[in-house]
Amino acid sequence: MIELHPERLEKDGKQFVILTSEEFAAIEQALADAEDLAALRAAKKEEHGAPGIPLEQVLDDLGLSS
Repeated sequence: MIELHPERLEKDGKQFVILTSEEFAAIEQALADAEDLAALRAAKKEEHGAPGIPLEQVLDDLGLSS
């Protein structure tokens, strides 16, 4: 869990929150991670039941087999 220490301000009837750049970066990273996880889950759901390719075959196809 991200620990935040927000400072709240009000100006011209609008409310604002100030965070340190480190806290803001942590929130950005957490959002990016959540988006990546959602994309991964969607891809796994879409590919569910699709035939796979054995690693040895991929390595052979790429000329990387030992």
